[in-house]
Amino acid sequence: MKMESHFRIHLVILTLVLALAAAFRSYAAETDSRSDTESSDSLELLVGDEIRLSFPGAPELSGEQRIRRDGRITLAFVGEKEVIGYTSSQLEDKLLEWYDDQIVTKEVTVTLLSSTFPIYVQGTVLQPGEIMSDRHLTALEAVLKAGYDPKQANLKKVRVIRTEGDRRKNFNLDLQAVLEGEDVEPFFLKPSDIVMVPEKFIWTGRR
Repeated sequence: MKMESHFRIHLVILTLVLALAAAFRSYAAETDSRSDTESSDSLELLVGDEIRLSFPGAPELSGEQRIRRDGRITLAFVGEKEVIGYTSSQLEDKLLEWYDDQIVTKEVTVTLLSSTFPIYVQGTVLQPGEIMSDRHLTALEAVLKAGYDPKQANLKKVRVIRTEGDRRKNFNLDLQAVLEGEDVEPFFLKPSDIVMVPEKFIWTGRR
């Protein structure tokens, strides 16, 4: 009887692990398919990001750079420019402005190659704490990396806490809807964001 009980427990654990792995692969594939558009067009550049500048009409200006701690990069013939806070498309506009008198072909492409920053996952997860990411990470990906028990974690009421200067913002997310296949816009995290996963409330009927 004990052996049968242990076997059932191991079977349940294995089923949960396989389900989480399948969910992560499915969601990762979906977000990866959007990564070029999402990362380049809607996410702000951060300190430590590595970017590629491509000038079709002036290849001598093209190259790869990493954004320094002061938020700047060094541009040929232009000098040092602060670029953090811009999205890739916004930086493209600024580059055309900075090089307006020096290039004939008014075209430039900014590509985000890599990004490394910490985020934190707390609450009802299997491995709470810091997660270092080398790319822009969604809230769901962070929770999947930390691991969770579907019977205990309430993914319908996940909260992201973000500090910007002296202000703190809260974002309420329904990550369960994403896992269930609903068309929900991915929520991308920023450096030092805190993802809080609450516990499910289970009504026992007792007083």
